[in-house]
Amino acid sequence: MKKTFSLIIFSIFLIFSNLSLNSCGSSNDTVSCFPNAPVNVSLNLNLPAYFNLTQPQGWIYVDEQQSGTRGLIIVRGSGNTFKVYDRNAPHICPDVNTTLEVKDNISIVCPKDNATWILLTGNPTSVTSLPPKTYLYNYDPSTNVLNVYF
Repeated sequence: MKKTFSLIIFSIFLIFSNLSLNSCGSSNDTVSCFPNAPVNVSLNLNLPAYFNLTQPQGWIYVDEQQSGTRGLIIVRGSGNTFKVYDRNAPHICPDVNTTLEVKDNISIVCPKDNATWILLTGNPTSVTSLPPKTYLYNYDPSTNVLNVYF
């Protein structure tokens, strides 16, 4: 009986030790140390700065007030659909080299560990199974204004 009790306590200790190895932990969509910042951006796609978003598969970085802690990557899909990604890596705690970057107009890369995602879908392709954090948007085709919010 004493040996069984010791084995159970030891097993519980191992489980908790293993869980605490990643100090950030994780939730369903990002690590728990992922920064929360306001996202409330309005883009008039008629302006030259946003020309890429008028083209299918076009993308831009958005680094303005209320666009998260490191900015956004916005990609136009087909028709009037968009993907809006946070530039913080979703799978590791923020660090000097964890700002996501677009590479070769087809993928998103984390410079710290070379984790990659497909630009148009956000599907992970290496290192992590977590997709980049995405934000909601509202697009009005009559005014060509894209509003991003969280």
